[in-house]
Amino acid sequence: MAQKILIYKEAEFAISYTIIPSAIENAKTLVILHGWGASKNLMEQAFKDTFKDYTHYYIDMPGFGRSKTPPFALTTQDYAEIMRLMLESLHLESLKITIMGHSFGGKVATLLNPQTLILLSSAGIPTKKSLKVRFKIVLAKVLKILPGANYVLRNLLRSKDVQNMDEVMYQTFKNVVDEDFSNLFANFKNPCYIFWGKADLATPLKSGERIHSLIKDSQFFPLEGDHFFFLKTAKEIERLLLKTL
Repeated sequence: MAQKILIYKEAEFAISYTIIPSAIENAKTLVILHGWGASKNLMEQAFKDTFKDYTHYYIDMPGFGRSKTPPFALTTQDYAEIMRLMLESLHLESLKITIMGHSFGGKVATLLNPQTLILLSSAGIPTKKSLKVRFKIVLAKVLKILPGANYVLRNLLRSKDVQNMDEVMYQTFKNVVDEDFSNLFANFKNPCYIFWGKADLATPLKSGERIHSLIKDSQFFPLEGDHFFFLKTAKEIERLLLKTL
């Protein structure tokens, strides 16, 4: 594990990363980005024994894993720009490499416009909120005008995914959670390989089908499993991708 110090918008970001070199001379490059709430360790656990013709770069995005909480709330575009700076610091150019992104990392990977894009149950296609979630949104708006409502908002209305976040990461979560990347997917022109868990409830299978319909040069591979299907199917992902390539 190593760390890079980057300057973005006049602020310092400490970014943790791991490189697993390939034994192949002149190996290709594979950058792997984790999803929201995860880390490079999870992605390395899944893929470290795959894609031996590639040098692997696993990166903790700001606020996750061993990368420090950002000094201010970020947008997905901010994350992409920070990752672009990170790639430059590693002497990598996104237009010449393969980037794989899971969930939130899929949105960041798409913005980086890599030569080859691999999406794993990517975020970016909004789904209709349940009645329970819509009720919480309305209640939160009402409570904002009432004295002493902060405790209720923080501890009762937030989803389980964000209840223990500090305020910067919570504001970041609100910035990125419901984005519609339909136009960005439609404008992605390079080859894209989309893998999805058939039983995924966080990003439903129909979201993967939608992304596939939007990216013209794409192939879609539904696999057994949930949102973290790749933890058990990494070898199958490798087999299908190398066979296609």
